[in-house]
Amino acid sequence: MQALIQRFTLRQISVAVSAIVLVSLLGACGKSDKKTAAAVPADATEVKIGHVAPLTGPIAHLGKDNENGARLAIEEINKSGLMIDGKKIFLTLVPEDDAEDPKTATQVAQKLVDTKVAAVVGHLNSGTSIPASKIYSDAGITQISPSATNPEYTKQGFKTTYRLVATDAQQGPALANYVTQKLQAKSVAIIDDATQYGKGLADEFEKTVKAAGLKIVAREASNNKATDFKAILTKIKGTKPDVIMYGGMDATGGPLAKQAKELGITAKIVGGDGMCTEKLADLAGDAVTNVTCSEAGMALSKMANGNDFQKRYKERFNTEVQIYSPFTYDAVYVLVDAMKRAKSTDASKILLVMPDTQMNGLTGNVAFDKQGDLQHGVISLYEYKDKKKSVLDVVKM
Repeated sequence: MQALIQRFTLRQISVAVSAIVLVSLLGACGKSDKKTAAAVPADATEVKIGHVAPLTGPIAHLGKDNENGARLAIEEINKSGLMIDGKKIFLTLVPEDDAEDPKTATQVAQKLVDTKVAAVVGHLNSGTSIPASKIYSDAGITQISPSATNPEYTKQGFKTTYRLVATDAQQGPALANYVTQKLQAKSVAIIDDATQYGKGLADEFEKTVKAAGLKIVAREASNNKATDFKAILTKIKGTKPDVIMYGGMDATGGPLAKQAKELGITAKIVGGDGMCTEKLADLAGDAVTNVTCSEAGMALSKMANGNDFQKRYKERFNTEVQIYSPFTYDAVYVLVDAMKRAKSTDASKILLVMPDTQMNGLTGNVAFDKQGDLQHGVISLYEYKDKKKSVLDVVKM
């Protein structure tokens, strides 16, 4: 009996200790969260800005990069103080994860609408931005994508859709012109990841190279979760293309480039902004030196205050800029500019003044055409030197 009591007592002690540890951990988590999300001052009105990107899955690093850009802008604006129509405003970022999935994208879009955000920065992908755009349109909420390049995003007739990058109708031809004029290629193989972004970019590229008289020796499709391309690449190898164009993200483009080298394929590999990241060098290994890629915006190194942004970003988040965080940063400032001009933080009034935007931002001059696209798009071309992105050319569209 005494042994049983001792065992029971020990069990009680163990449970009590576990509970104390759990409470301590939860308390620590709460403290950490408070450091990230500052409390709304008592004398200020809270205005919520939504942000959506994939925060889980193979391109979560790109989603977090986008979120960081928006967060940095909001923190700066709150620190300097924002007054709208005589009222002190405190901005709060409401981040959501769409996991690069169209269905999830519409669900989190509705969640943001229900949360009564004033506007939304996002989504990252064309394949999520497009389905979510209907939700925001129905609610009359401005949506600014910092990175969706599929032309269809702004061709739906919605008055709520804007973007801060060039489109694939510009990016595809820019890549194609590089292949035909600089590389003097005669034959091309094309692979895409079957998403609205990847296929759309590949289609635009194909139109231009065909018009230039190049031979398309293969057109293949994979998916946005693939990591094994050896079957497709082996098939393509037999066609001996001068160039392989890939429409997809870095999480898949990296393994593709690496496996192409392992198979002894010497064709130059070109791709769009989805794979044009610093992380591509880690994913592709030494094969990254054979990659040329494009970005649907001004290169960070060519932005007037790009170096300063990079420094502030690194100090705040202890990591390097991946690709489109400067554009999410500008998107927040575009929305705040609209609030000031509207003299209101009401979603409907922000939307009314968005077409008249004229702002000099970090990424350049921001002004929209009647569809919500930039009036002056820019495409940057890169190569990789010492596993770092290096600007080859900047093409103004």
